[in-house]
Amino acid sequence: MTKPTPQQAALLAEWREHLIHARRRSPHTVRAYTAAARRVLVECSLSDWNAVAALDVSAMRRFLTRRRTEGIGNASAARELSAVKAFVAFAAGEDGDTAIARMRGPRLKKGLPRPLTPDEAVHLAQDVVARATEDWIGLRDRAVLLLLYGAGLRIAEALSLTGAAATPAETLLVEGKGGKQRIVPVLPVVQDAITAYAAACPYPLHPAGPLFRGAKGGPLNQGMVQKVVAQARRALGLPPSATPHALRHSFATHLLSGGTDLRSLQELLGHASLGSTQIYTRVDAAQMLNVYRAAHPREKAG
Repeated sequence: MTKPTPQQAALLAEWREHLIHARRRSPHTVRAYTAAARRVLVECSLSDWNAVAALDVSAMRRFLTRRRTEGIGNASAARELSAVKAFVAFAAGEDGDTAIARMRGPRLKKGLPRPLTPDEAVHLAQDVVARATEDWIGLRDRAVLLLLYGAGLRIAEALSLTGAAATPAETLLVEGKGGKQRIVPVLPVVQDAITAYAAACPYPLHPAGPLFRGAKGGPLNQGMVQKVVAQARRALGLPPSATPHALRHSFATHLLSGGTDLRSLQELLGHASLGSTQIYTRVDAAQMLNVYRAAHPREKAG
């Protein structure tokens, strides 16, 4: 792909800074949104903010068509459109009305989250301890996974916790998407896991510094957690859907099965809309149907 011009590179740098500092997006989102902006700048020959704000529907459709020829599917095309919409909206400013803001992306068939069973979640957390190269690293990984399963945190939220969270407490102040804060209760088993890790960690955990450290002392990154979970799920014979994020799905599904109401679950998960939380009612119903089919005599006989 053609390199961006110096003018385009300057726009990208400004966009990236906005995503990091003003929008407080995750590193993954920053990379994806910056890459999409880079592609649209280069392919549509846009060199200043006015040109970006004026990007029309026809040009955007041609851009997405070219991306399709590169092999991206509906989900990727929808993400690309969403990223470019945000980029164009930033160029237009708060009062700007852009042509592509009303563009609709391809229809996506929403799949249901695939939670783990309680036993699978526990075994996953135990396995990362057993296969860790050092004791403190195993305790660290267990604490991270228990925060995902026991408190419903996103992986980025868990890794953004500071050393202040090492002090045992019944609640945690979590900063979610868009800088939105929420308070989540912390189960004793999760508190104990964090305390055990903090006691074993060879690096000082300053209140304003990262709680979870990598092997060399820097902040722990998402890729390492994903790698550890992938190794553990293969060892346990779990499906590819058993990812760190699946532990958050499990938290939500198991709470809903236990009688938690949707509004409370929405608050615990940090969802902006109730619609995002309602998908878990479908998961619960699907699980009930599977149990029925496995247990009902007529189903077995048929």
